[in-house]
Amino acid sequence: MNSQFNKGVIEMCVLALVSQRDLYGYELVETISKRIEISEGTIYPILRRLTNEKFFETYLKESSEGPPRKYYKMTAAGKKETEKLLSSWKKFSGDVNSIIKGGE
Repeated sequence: MNSQFNKGVIEMCVLALVSQRDLYGYELVETISKRIEISEGTIYPILRRLTNEKFFETYLKESSEGPPRKYYKMTAAGKKETEKLLSSWKKFSGDVNSIIKGGE
C-alpha cells in the first residue's frame, strides 16, 4: 500500500485511540499493530508532530514495570481535528466501498 496513504491512516488511528483515553506510545504501537503492520519508528514521529501541533498534551505516570511512561492526552483542538478527520474518512470510505461494489 502507498506509504503516504498508510501514514495518514495510521495518524487517524492514533488520533481516534487517544480521543477515547490517554495512552502511552508503546501501548499505541501494540494496539494498532494488532490490525495494521507498523513499527515503533512509525508511531513516535506522529506523536511528536501531533503534540507540536497542540492536538495532544503529555504527562508522565509512574510504571511498576520500569521508568515513568509518557502519556498522550487529547486537547480540545485535537478533538476537533479528530472529528473532522473521522467525518471525512467515513464519507471517503463509504464512497470507495460503493465504487468497489459496483455502484455509481
